[in-house]
Amino acid sequence: MSSKGFSVMEERSVDNVDVLAESDYTEEQYRRILRKIDRYLLPLMWVAHGVQQADKVSISTQAVFGLREDTGLVGQQFPWLSTIFYLSYMTFELPSSYMMQRVSVGKTLAVLMFLWGIIVFCIGFARNFTHLMVLRFLQGAFECTISPSFLLIVATWYKTQEHTLRSMIWGTANSGMIIITNLCTYAIGDHAEKHGGLAAWKGISFFLGSLTIVLSIFSWFLLGTPREVSWISPEERRMVQARIVNNRTGTDAHRRREWKKDQIIEAFTDPSTWFLFVSMVLTAIPNGGVGTFGNLVYKSFGFTSLETVIYNIPRDGTTVIWFLFVGWACSRYPNVRFYLILFAIIPAFIGMLAMALLPDELSYRWIKFGMYLMTMTVNVNGLMLWLFVPSNVAGRTKKSIVSSILFVAYCTGNAAGPQFFRAKDAPRYIPAMIACTICFALNFVIVLSWRIYLVYLNRTRDAAAAAQGLTPEQVEELGAMNAEKDMTDRQNPHFRYTY
Repeated sequence: MSSKGFSVMEERSVDNVDVLAESDYTEEQYRRILRKIDRYLLPLMWVAHGVQQADKVSISTQAVFGLREDTGLVGQQFPWLSTIFYLSYMTFELPSSYMMQRVSVGKTLAVLMFLWGIIVFCIGFARNFTHLMVLRFLQGAFECTISPSFLLIVATWYKTQEHTLRSMIWGTANSGMIIITNLCTYAIGDHAEKHGGLAAWKGISFFLGSLTIVLSIFSWFLLGTPREVSWISPEERRMVQARIVNNRTGTDAHRRREWKKDQIIEAFTDPSTWFLFVSMVLTAIPNGGVGTFGNLVYKSFGFTSLETVIYNIPRDGTTVIWFLFVGWACSRYPNVRFYLILFAIIPAFIGMLAMALLPDELSYRWIKFGMYLMTMTVNVNGLMLWLFVPSNVAGRTKKSIVSSILFVAYCTGNAAGPQFFRAKDAPRYIPAMIACTICFALNFVIVLSWRIYLVYLNRTRDAAAAAQGLTPEQVEELGAMNAEKDMTDRQNPHFRYTY
């Protein structure tokens, strides 16, 4: 036996029982456990993610139903309700990531979900700007855990090639669940217009807050990592670990509560971290602005308050189809993620620029409607960027730090976005629209450069492995074993990046 072969077998026997366990199960057993995982996790994650999105952007809909008038908002006070949410989101994300290292991911998420449900419910009682600012600050503090916890759950249950499709499925809830909540919102608004009584924006808060509270109870019992949940047996838990060991990003088989200083330093010095950061900021600025002012811009085309709700449904429905297509394409074809991100930017750029330049005439409202529909393609990019964390970042501490850095980028962009929409530019907000198109153009350049960098890293590592005489199978096995030692993607020479 060659020295290389002996080295591999020695490491397996000492350090990596899980790699040996991978061959202990049949493909049928793996398919069966995957179906069970999907059955328990995907429906709840879909609803939870969708409700969180509906809670977060509900003020955009509430604004067209009298929120600003009833609470006396003037000038830039309305965009500050989004900005303070994301500043709070950013402030509390790092402590929440640390907390998830120390306690149960699923239980922590369920408790915080219950708390933000109460906050959303209480928004219906707000009487002025101060009340709304305090409540939105608290809402951001409690909601900040959902995306990092979902990414951790995906990374500990699914293979790398399964990440995108599964994440896209629950990612469709951003639009899919909002279709459902918009229909309920339409009913609330229609009742308020016809019969009076409770203001529509208050009814929206009471409905969404109650829904979130109920959902938190289900999350307490069902969500978590393989080590935390009770709906799989010990043998199934071992099977789950065996399935994902070749991700080469580590599994959930061992409690790794310590924070490693070298991984913290690496997270901040890795160029990919900053490609990810800048791309997310440029993605989040339009997202934050349009997420807050989208319904008001829609109304400026010449639609009524109720029409803005109902005419959003085609855009949301198209977004769901686009998300599913992207998820299917990523699982069907290797290394197409960056191409899809780049493609998604192009129609969004065209649509946003056209909305800014078309005349302010009622006869153009359906053309503007079509241009607004085109911007939906870019909605997938935020989630696609998040998916690079479980797929392209190894090392538990590094993964947590990069997730936190990415969250800072996400919150910075979303906090800044609404501030581009100045009250003096209402109702068309042309300068803000142009700012969004500039963000799209810059992001195209950043994403293209990042892909070139990752391709270079993979080719360099492939050449080094070939020079050592390692076969692709040995590279994969050594990469998996190094990941189980909690090595990072840069420390592990056998790690390969997805792009």
